[in-house]
Amino acid sequence: MSTLDTLAATIAARKSADPDSSWTAKLFAKGPEKCAEKFGEEAIEAIIAAVKNDRENLTYEAADVLYHLLVMLAARDVALADVLAELDRRMGTSGIAEKAARGA
Repeated sequence: MSTLDTLAATIAARKSADPDSSWTAKLFAKGPEKCAEKFGEEAIEAIIAAVKNDRENLTYEAADVLYHLLVMLAARDVALADVLAELDRRMGTSGIAEKAARGA
């Protein structure tokens, strides 16, 4: 089991935890919109670290981004396995061709 798989399982287990005992449960209690907002905040912090070429902080913020992405996905009942399957489906397809197929 990968680190992301383990983290996703831990996050899923926290959905029913007491919000007073778990940061993750507290996020879930605030609703999917708040989970999405927190993901966005962490993504912006990672972008700022990348622009500043602050490798140490970018590493830290990237970990926050991954955690909050998994929380946001769980809040909307999207499994990490589904996201990974979509990535697998895209493997070997150029990003340009993939975007064209979506009309993006």
